[in-house]
Amino acid sequence: MLKNVRGSKDYLPEEQMIRNRIKSVLEDAFQRYAFMPLETTTICYLDLLSSKYAGGAEIMKEVYKLNDQGGRELGLRYDLTVPFAKIVGMNPNLQMPFKRYEIGKVYRDGPVKKGRLREFYQCDVDVVGVSSMIAEAEYMSMVFDVFEKLELDVYVSYNNRKLLYGILVGVGAEQDQINDGILALDKVEKIGKDGVRKELIAKEFSEEVIGRLFEIVDQKDSIDLEFFRTKFDNDFVKEGIAELEELNGFLETLGIKDKVRLNPFLARGLDIYTGTVFEIFISDGSMRSSIGAGGRYDKIIGAFLDNGKEYPAVGISFGLDVIYTVLLERQKGMKQSLIDVLVVPMGTESYSLKVANKLRESGYKVEVNLGGGKLKKIFNRADKNGVPYVIVVGENEVEKGEVSIKDMRTGESETVAVNDIGGFEGKSVSNGFQQPVSR
Repeated sequence: MLKNVRGSKDYLPEEQMIRNRIKSVLEDAFQRYAFMPLETTTICYLDLLSSKYAGGAEIMKEVYKLNDQGGRELGLRYDLTVPFAKIVGMNPNLQMPFKRYEIGKVYRDGPVKKGRLREFYQCDVDVVGVSSMIAEAEYMSMVFDVFEKLELDVYVSYNNRKLLYGILVGVGAEQDQINDGILALDKVEKIGKDGVRKELIAKEFSEEVIGRLFEIVDQKDSIDLEFFRTKFDNDFVKEGIAELEELNGFLETLGIKDKVRLNPFLARGLDIYTGTVFEIFISDGSMRSSIGAGGRYDKIIGAFLDNGKEYPAVGISFGLDVIYTVLLERQKGMKQSLIDVLVVPMGTESYSLKVANKLRESGYKVEVNLGGGKLKKIFNRADKNGVPYVIVVGENEVEKGEVSIKDMRTGESETVAVNDIGGFEGKSVSNGFQQPVSR
């Protein structure tokens, strides 16, 4: 029986067109912000993926593990950040700051749900060698550029892990409980307050500490940085507030401060993050999961190099598959076509090929009908597939040096001189083609 592995999916042309559009918009944005292309290996040594400087214990539960014929323990990459850190570690002479982007598949043997598969694309942007919060501000600016072009309204939820660490210290959590506390509080949006309370109890937090935490959890949507400044007096909170205030200043300058939301319990699951963390959400809540996320990880690269130096780094990952799921829902029933023009030869194949090539030279995506058939069926198929223009080339048209153009959206047909084919940019159908369809 033919079937896909659970958590994997094939994409037919209509679906892949949407995915290619997302990739194109992302890659264009990455390049406009001066990030350079990079490709890393899909298969990694398991000790790299399981390093304490990598994703942490939680993510290792989802790693696909394998052995090669030499008995070496390997794994499929679960993100693009750890392989990027490996690249920097293996190439110590890279010019800093080093900015890169990568679009590639990653693998996680985790729960399968809407917008979350086990084989999926990540579209990552990272910069190493920048301590200033200007890096995070540029990322957030890029987020809104990307989703404006994809016609999706989003907001960014953000925090600083130093602030969250300091909150747990301030309420009296034991040192060996802090990481568990961070992971539990990070889930408050997903499992609710009761779920977080149960996790904290299971991790043996005292009722007194839980009570202090929930004094903050209960009002998290209305508190600001001044609240934490007056309530806590430890260095972690102070550093977190200082970095958030620096970031807020840049966001104000960029005019996007009203599009971001401070969430003091946002941590992101991976242990690598040391400062700013952020997640991207659809504003109308039609997708509960984040559609992109990132953060600052200043320790991991230096730990790999083990040379006593720190390499400040920030990354963001856009979830192509979850963005695709959102766009697919919104485009249901809409006709999509990669083809601008269908050329139909009526016993005029050689001449039709010349017409098609002239159009292609002008930037149009052109298909020559190779299957024959009656005109009515051909027009019906073109209309069903969302092809905007059909050109019929018959013997009479060849003799007169003309072609018949039908605009499938309006039903209008016009006869146009062949010599004018390809020179129709910006004109209406009565005078020729409109510009190549942009997708």
